Amino acid sequence: MLVKINGAAVHGIDAIPVMIEVSVDKGFGFTIVGLPDTAVKESYQRILSAVKYSGMDFPRRQIVVNMSPADIKKEGSSYDLPLAIGILAADEKITSDRIDRYMIMGELSLDGSVLPIKGVLPMAIKAREDGLEGIIVPKANVMEAAIVNNLKVYGVDNILEVTGFFNNTHDLRPTEIDTREMFHRQINHFDYDFSEVKGQENVKRAFEVACAGGHNILLVGSPGSGKSMMAKRLPSIMPPLTLQEALETTKIHSVAGKLERGSMLMTQRPFRSPHHTISPVALVGGGANPMPGEISLAHNGILFLDEFPEFSRQVLEVMRQPLEDRHITISRAKYTVDYPAGFMLVASMNPCPCGYYNHPTKKCICPPGAVQKYLNKISGPLLDRIDIQIEVAPVAFDEISSDTPAESSATIRERVIKAREIQTQRFKGVANVHCNAQMTSRQIREYAHPDTKGLEKLREAMARLNMSARAYDRILKVARTIADLDGCPEVRDYHLQEALSYRNLDRANWGTYF
Repeated sequence: MLVKINGAAVHGIDAIPVMIEVSVDKGFGFTIVGLPDTAVKESYQRILSAVKYSGMDFPRRQIVVNMSPADIKKEGSSYDLPLAIGILAADEKITSDRIDRYMIMGELSLDGSVLPIKGVLPMAIKAREDGLEGIIVPKANVMEAAIVNNLKVYGVDNILEVTGFFNNTHDLRPTEIDTREMFHRQINHFDYDFSEVKGQENVKRAFEVACAGGHNILLVGSPGSGKSMMAKRLPSIMPPLTLQEALETTKIHSVAGKLERGSMLMTQRPFRSPHHTISPVALVGGGANPMPGEISLAHNGILFLDEFPEFSRQVLEVMRQPLEDRHITISRAKYTVDYPAGFMLVASMNPCPCGYYNHPTKKCICPPGAVQKYLNKISGPLLDRIDIQIEVAPVAFDEISSDTPAESSATIRERVIKAREIQTQRFKGVANVHCNAQMTSRQIREYAHPDTKGLEKLREAMARLNMSARAYDRILKVARTIADLDGCPEVRDYHLQEALSYRNLDRANWGTYF
């Protein structure tokens, strides 16, 4: 008997339908075709044991499995459950005619338990797009799949529940959740708050500007000045995720297997902080079995690179194109995948190898030229993509010991949201531009052109501080964001003055006079 089961394969962050055809006929043997990898081929032993320990008889006949389309490689153990159901149905141990209405995915344990898998959310989306009635997944993944509305989502613990469901001997109830209600209930919960940060008002202001305009930011300061502590609080002042952004972000983490068991829609912007020993493949994605990298896991959120110059030059340079294009295309001999990478880069570094260059109380012990050599680990093209560069000074004792409460993240976030709303209206209908940091040269001339007084001040500053021409557009973008925070339709001279103060490393003499 021939039976067809609906499955799916994940390609990039989307799912591709896979039709699993199972034939059980006279003879003896097991053959599986359709570009299965080793994990899929090994499924026979898992299925055999799972069926046996579940109290059912495994067919001792000729079993042929075809996984279509045959030119797409089938990877992983998530095909165990659909293969097992297909074999049992082809052997007439399942008599239902409803199997073709459902997508079935899951990994089997030797005792028949159904184990969690990766990529359930894009699979559920594909099942709905293809007009299927429902999807059957491991119970550990059911909340993730239940995000998709207009689709019956069933979570199962073992293979007997699936066979009983199709044979009408076991009742399965679909899992239903109110996605919008759950999303809005958890969207404002954060573990860290800027009210816990004493002093550093200039850095907090720089963070506010960066979040309001989506600008990349680099912090330069001595050890213990609070760079990492403040960076961890950035998600609390970022604009809240929209439902569409949350769905897209959750899909990426689902494919990468980074969602916690039993979790559903992500409600907070991701904050990824990889160690400086990370490889280029781990950062941008790819590998033998392609998976999203850190820049994609940080999509719609923050990628924090602590100890910035300690990252290898090759790792840092692969970020140049994604920082501009907001996506990464990985092309290899056997595959090409595209992952979104619309992240805000936040980097921190010491000013020199010893860490105390420009420190108010501690002396730098680095040899002559070491400061500039240390900064040169970051290439000019990469530094050019960082809009805000600010020095972080150590906090004075009086500020640390003060009982005066600092401004809360909620207060700062309100101003950020208002500025983003202005930008949303400004770029309404413009493709691929959502905030000031993404403006093109034409849009800069249209929306961020300074008045005569401001232009003169900018010309003066660039000549006096010996800034490069590449800083011009970046300064105007940041000035436009500062004007948005100020609720001002025009870029004034004082907006430019503040934007200029955030270009510390553009000074040609920074670190060379030591």
